[in-house]
Amino acid sequence: MARATRSGTRVDTVVLAACLFASLIARVLPSETRQAFAGPIRETFIGPLISLQVQAERARGAFISRDITAARLDSLVLRNAELREMELDNERLRALLGLGARLRSGFVAAEALHRPEYGDAHTVIVTAGARAGVVVRSAVVAPEGLIGYVVSVEDETSVALLWTHQDFGVSATSADGRVFGIIKPHQGDDVERFLLELRGVAFRDSLAAGTEIRSSGMGSVFPRGIPIGTVVGDITTPGSYSRTYLVRPMVMPADVSVVMVLLPSAVSVENAWRAPTTDSLRRAINSFGDSVTRAARRDSLQKALRDTLPPARRDTVPPARRDTIPDETTVRRP
Repeated sequence: MARATRSGTRVDTVVLAACLFASLIARVLPSETRQAFAGPIRETFIGPLISLQVQAERARGAFISRDITAARLDSLVLRNAELREMELDNERLRALLGLGARLRSGFVAAEALHRPEYGDAHTVIVTAGARAGVVVRSAVVAPEGLIGYVVSVEDETSVALLWTHQDFGVSATSADGRVFGIIKPHQGDDVERFLLELRGVAFRDSLAAGTEIRSSGMGSVFPRGIPIGTVVGDITTPGSYSRTYLVRPMVMPADVSVVMVLLPSAVSVENAWRAPTTDSLRRAINSFGDSVTRAARRDSLQKALRDTLPPARRDTVPPARRDTIPDETTVRRP
């Protein structure tokens, strides 16, 4: 190994000496002779080296361009994710505002601060306390449905127990009020631990998959009508005296950042989560169409009135007011 190293060093030394000798000879040669030797040297030795250098620069530029493109793409993906998160936050806030408009009173809106760093994933800190009217056992809800209830209250904050806790329970009923039971967290593994159970259902009662389950209002914690989840299937074990159904929750507490705490004055909240019926939607659409028709008729009447006046007085006619110009149906005809 040492001999190979020494041999390689000698070859490099000989090549260097030959290059130095050739350069000295080239400097003392006449200009024409020097140019005659320079041309072949450029074509045989220097040309390929220059070509390799150009290719290396192009490759380096391509790598830099690729890195810049990748950085821009990563920035675009991150910005898109941020925009999507902002859209989801806006949707949640709009849903919360809609729920507040339907409840009208008897609630307080607050943030839900999760604290997994303390090892407790089954409670959240709510930024509303005794000064806002929150009391122990106040129900905590989201626009989608039930989340939990308050277990401790301070002046500015309170602690809420989530439905994922093993001690959580709520009296529930089907949306039509026909079947009753008790909702408890499902003690399953992996994904199943994020489900609920409707226990204590009488054997004479049965529920189809997809049936909506809501709070029954029995007790002093949860008012009647808060959505809890939908039935997945029957998991009754042999030898049981009652039926048990697996329920998919309406809302996952980990996804909620803004909540509403129902105050003791919120007695009935069933209408806040009640979907509009087909008749009510039809009436709303018809009412909207009638209002548009009346507005068009009023505009035409106002235009006709302006046309009957001389040109000098047309500008003196005020714009039509939607609340003062009567419908054609209310105008007394001769």
